[in-house]
Amino acid sequence: MRGMRGMRGQGRQGRQGDKGTREMRAQLSLEQIIACGVEGNTAIAILRQVNESLALLQPADCWQYIVQYILEPNHPFALHELLYKTTFSKWDSSQGLPPAWFPSKEQIQETNIAALMKTLGLNSYPELHAWSAKNRAEFWEIMIQRLGIHFREKYSQIIDLSNGVESPQWLVGARFNIIESCFSAPGDAPAILFQSDRGSISTVTYGELQSLTNQVANGLVESGFLPGDTIAIVMPMTAESVAIYLGIIKAGCVVVSIADSFAASEIAMRLRLSNAQAIFTQNYILRGGKQLPLYEKVIAANSPKAIVIETKMGNEDRETVSLLASLKLRPGDMTWEDFLSSNHQFDAIPAHPATAINILFSSGTTGEPKTIPWTQTTPIKCAVDGHLHHDIHSGDRVAWHTNLGWMMGPWLIYACLINGATIALYYGVPTEREYGYFIQNAKVNLLGIVPSLVSQWKTTACMQGLDWSAIKAFSSTGECSQPQDMHYLMSLAGYKPIIEYCGGTEIGGSYITGTLVQPCIPSTFTTPALGLDFVILDTEGNSANKGEAFIIPPSIGLSAKLLNKDHHQVYFANTPVLPSSNPLRRHGDQIERLTNGYYIARGRVDDTMNLGGIKVSSAEIEQVLNGEPGICETVAIAVSPPQGGPSRLVIYAVVEPEMQQNKAALMTSLQAAIKQNLNPLFKIHDLVVVNTLPRTASNKVMRRVLREQYCLTENH
Repeated sequence: MRGMRGMRGQGRQGRQGDKGTREMRAQLSLEQIIACGVEGNTAIAILRQVNESLALLQPADCWQYIVQYILEPNHPFALHELLYKTTFSKWDSSQGLPPAWFPSKEQIQETNIAALMKTLGLNSYPELHAWSAKNRAEFWEIMIQRLGIHFREKYSQIIDLSNGVESPQWLVGARFNIIESCFSAPGDAPAILFQSDRGSISTVTYGELQSLTNQVANGLVESGFLPGDTIAIVMPMTAESVAIYLGIIKAGCVVVSIADSFAASEIAMRLRLSNAQAIFTQNYILRGGKQLPLYEKVIAANSPKAIVIETKMGNEDRETVSLLASLKLRPGDMTWEDFLSSNHQFDAIPAHPATAINILFSSGTTGEPKTIPWTQTTPIKCAVDGHLHHDIHSGDRVAWHTNLGWMMGPWLIYACLINGATIALYYGVPTEREYGYFIQNAKVNLLGIVPSLVSQWKTTACMQGLDWSAIKAFSSTGECSQPQDMHYLMSLAGYKPIIEYCGGTEIGGSYITGTLVQPCIPSTFTTPALGLDFVILDTEGNSANKGEAFIIPPSIGLSAKLLNKDHHQVYFANTPVLPSSNPLRRHGDQIERLTNGYYIARGRVDDTMNLGGIKVSSAEIEQVLNGEPGICETVAIAVSPPQGGPSRLVIYAVVEPEMQQNKAALMTSLQAAIKQNLNPLFKIHDLVVVNTLPRTASNKVMRRVLREQYCLTENH
C-alpha cells in the first residue's frame, strides 16, 4: 500500500458511462475489507484511503487512484473485485463493464500509434482508423517504410485490384525475401531469450540467430533441396526451431507448420496435404522432468526424411544426457549435427510477393483442415499488428507460449524480429509457477496468453506474489475470454492493459483488437484492426449491433488462396452485398457492438470451435468419436459458459442400448479417443446421451438447436 499521494491532484471530470454523483456511491465497511482476506491493520489503512477517494473523486479518477496508490498485486483478488465493483457501482451497464485501465497522456505519447498519428497530422484514434480503412494503399506503404522492409527490387505499385478484391496483387513488381527484414537490429542485440525446462535463462543475439539461420539454409542446399520444396517442422517453440523456420524460408523453401501435440494420424494428414519432402523434429520433448516421445510419433506418421535434434537436459544437471544414443534412426534420416552446414554465410533467395513461404492449417466445417499458404507479404501484417496494436518497440521482450503449428508461432517471430524486439521462450509448461518466474526474470514487456491458461492460474494461484512490473501490456487470443479472469490477469501486473486479439490464420493477424491509446475493458475489443474494416450483419443481411462479422477487403495478410479447397466458396460465396462496398469476406465470428463503440465476441456462427486456443471443426471430432464402440452418432458443439469465457466442448451422442446406462465409462472412452487421435488438449466438458438428434428437412443436424437447448438447461 502506497500512502495518500496525489489524490487531491486527481482530475474530477466525469467519464463516459459514469452515472450519479460522488455522494451517491456507497462507502465500504471494515468487515467487507477483512472478508476479502486482508489482515486487520492493513484493512483499516485501506478502508480509510478507499472511502476518502470514493467521496472525493469521480469513478474513473477514483479507480485510477486506487490502482496506483492502494491496490497491490499481492492483495487478495477478492479485494480487487470489491474495490472495482464499488467504485463503478453506478456504471451504465449498456456500455458493458467499466474500464479497468486508462492510458495517461504520457503513455499515449510514447506509443507507435501516437507517432503515426503525428506523422499524418491526425488528432484522435478514431480518425486514424477511419483514415487507414479509407486509404489502404497509403497506409500499407507508410507501414512498410516504418518497418524498414528490405527489397531487392522495389515495388512499382502498392496494390493492383484489376482482378478484384478477392485476388489483389500486393507490391507489384517487387522481389524480396522477408527473412532479410528480420535482421535489421544490431548483431549484438538479444533476438531470443530462452529457458529450458528446469534450466536457466540463455540469450541468442541477432548475429548468432542469423548465423544459425544461414547454417540451416546452407544445409538445405547441400542436402539437395530446391526453392519451392515444402519442409515440415514438428517441434516445440525453441531457439533451434526459430532458426530452422527462418532458414527454410531464407533458402526459398516453404515451411509446413505442424503442432507437436497432434496425434500421428493428424501429423500424417498434414504431411500429405502439404506434400512435405522433409521434416525437422526432435527425439523427445522434455516437460516437467518427463520425456515425451516425438520422433517415434513422426515415424508413425510415415514422414519423409527427418532431421532429428537431440534433446538435452537442463543446465542445472551439469551433465548432458544423450537420448539419441539409444535411439535408432530410420535409414535416410539425419542427426541435426550431420545436417547443419559449417557455412555461416547465405544470400537469401528473393521471390515474388505472392510466393508461399509457410503452409499452416486451420479447421473448417469438414474433417480435412484448410491448408493455408502464407506469402512473402503475410509477415508484414504480423509486424504491423505487433507495431501498432501491441506497441512493440525495438528492445521489447515478448513472451507468448505457443507453437509453430499455430499461427501465433510464426506471428511471434515476425512481430518481434521485424520490430527489433526479443522473443522470450520458455520450454516448460506455462501452468506452473516456474513460468511466472521466467516472465519475472526475463523482464517480459508483452505477455501473450490464451484465456483458459489464465483461468488455471487463477484457480491455482500459482502466479501470486511475483514481480511482473516490467510488463506494459498483455494480449489475449485463441478463444473468448471471461471478464473476471482478465481482471485477475491485469491485477497480477499492477493493472496493465489487455489487448484482445481476434483473427485467424487466413488473416495473418487480427481483424478486431485493441490498442494502448484507448481505455481497456476486460474481455472487450476496442477497434477494427488498422488497415481494414468490418461490418456486423443480422441474419437478414442488414446492418446490426449484434450478428455475424464480415471483413471488408482488401488488406495485406488476407489469404487469396487455399491449397485444398475453393477459396471463393469458403470466404466469398453467397456473402451479403452492401451498397458502395467491396464484396464482403466471411469469417464466422458473432460480434456485438456496445453503445460505447467497443465490441464483445459472442463465439462462432459455424461449426468451427476454439478449444484451449486451438481451432478445430465439429466434423474432425465427430469422425474420431463415431468410430468408438457403442456409438451410433455424435455431435460436437462448443458452448460458452453462462458467465462468459473459453468455449467448452459438449458431446451429444446417440448410443447403442447397452451403453445408455454407463455414461461415465463412455465419456472416459471418448476422451481417450480424442487424446489418441486428435489432441490431448481437447477436453470434453459434458456428454449428453440422447435417443435422436434434431434435423432439418434436408437431414442436416441442427447444431444451433442443441446449443440453445444445452445453454437453457445449464442456466437453470
